[in-house]
Amino acid sequence: MALALFYHGISSGVLCVIFGIYEKLVNSVLGIFHDFKKNASFLLPIVIGIAIGFFLFGNLLHYFFILYEAECKLLFLGLILGSVPALFKEVSKKKKFRLSFLLYTFISFAIGLLLFLFERRMNVVLTPNNTHFSFLFFSGFAMSCGIIIPGVSSTVILLCLGTYSIYLQAVASFYLPVLVPMGLGIFCGSIFFLLVIRFLLTNYSVQTYYAIIGFVLGSIFVLLPSSFSLVSLLLFMIGFWLAFVLER
Repeated sequence: MALALFYHGISSGVLCVIFGIYEKLVNSVLGIFHDFKKNASFLLPIVIGIAIGFFLFGNLLHYFFILYEAECKLLFLGLILGSVPALFKEVSKKKKFRLSFLLYTFISFAIGLLLFLFERRMNVVLTPNNTHFSFLFFSGFAMSCGIIIPGVSSTVILLCLGTYSIYLQAVASFYLPVLVPMGLGIFCGSIFFLLVIRFLLTNYSVQTYYAIIGFVLGSIFVLLPSSFSLVSLLLFMIGFWLAFVLER
């Protein structure tokens, strides 16, 4: 999940969906004090993994993804596509399929595609234009949308706001004047969007799941490499098989 905080287009929410922990993660975070021991035992390994990946291996993950771009992209692509049948199976348990449900999938898929096309036209802003506390807080708040909602990339949001480069620089140098306001914004925004997602999952569960499927499918375009190799295709098949088997 830490990779999603560095690499363009990869969504933390999509990774949680792939690993089959998305809904449980939402409920555990918001219900942490209802059953603290149970929820904390579930969340703690995730938090530790993100922290290790973020602070110790962030640059290494980013470098590895660039060095073996096609291989990494197709591995992730296989994991995503391999998880889709399990998503349809899960949502079919909740309510009998109706053709109208696919409208939510189509709309969210279109949004994901538009975000991909928009990102392709964006350039990384090399010189930060605004480092005011309130703006950095807002950037973190907006970034949390990409962390929580599957298929929405937090890096794309930061690119739109012109704070992607300052974010990377602050992480690399552990620059607290930037990390603190952005961290506060991410925390507040995450709580807000988690509450929204829980409301949707509670009251419109089937529609929300079909929308999530659309966002997941819409996120695959950013992972299509410009070239293929035998190794990358093999990794795609391995990723698809792993996701398919683990979700059974």
